[in-house]
Amino acid sequence: MAKTTIEVDGDEVETGNTYDKYASKNPVERKLMDGFFEALDRSLPATSPSRILEVGVGEGEVTARLAQRFPDATFVGVDLPDPQLAAEWAGKGFAPLFGDIGRLPFEDATFDLVLAIEVLEHVPFPELALAELHRVGRRDLVVSVPREPIWCAANLARGKYVKELGNTPGHINHWGKRAFAELVGRRFDVRAVHSPFPWTMVAASVRTT
Repeated sequence: MAKTTIEVDGDEVETGNTYDKYASKNPVERKLMDGFFEALDRSLPATSPSRILEVGVGEGEVTARLAQRFPDATFVGVDLPDPQLAAEWAGKGFAPLFGDIGRLPFEDATFDLVLAIEVLEHVPFPELALAELHRVGRRDLVVSVPREPIWCAANLARGKYVKELGNTPGHINHWGKRAFAELVGRRFDVRAVHSPFPWTMVAASVRTT
């Protein structure tokens, strides 16, 4: 996927990475993605949700996986306006909305399950984004981000983004495993923290008090 930018509240925001990890044919990268999806499966709630929101739909791979796991659920997806990204959604049976994680167009406590997979590393104000995810959720949350400094080190090891010291373009926030779990725990009750290399994935519940 080519890297594109749009203007959000006067700022240039990158809407895609330069590389589509989901479509990789490299056996090592496929192994990493298998571990990622295994962690995602473990993070999902045991009780089937009736309404699911994915913020940052990307290529739609996570939504497609969720649709297999929860075939009776209603799915809503949101991503930044990006015509090239929207072309990836054709033929996948869903039509995500364009929107901003900081101002989601939904009423309070609308969704049983909210996901933001590989999103928060891109947003300028992650605490405000989590507050918005908390507002629209009523039960479960699953979020993931690159695990630092492992992510940057892995990029450097494969000769990627050397001038950026291994930082993937568009990543403006960087967390280790503990720091990210603590960030999520400020608004949610953390149920589990998984570490599929090289990511951190947190499963949490909406805090009601």
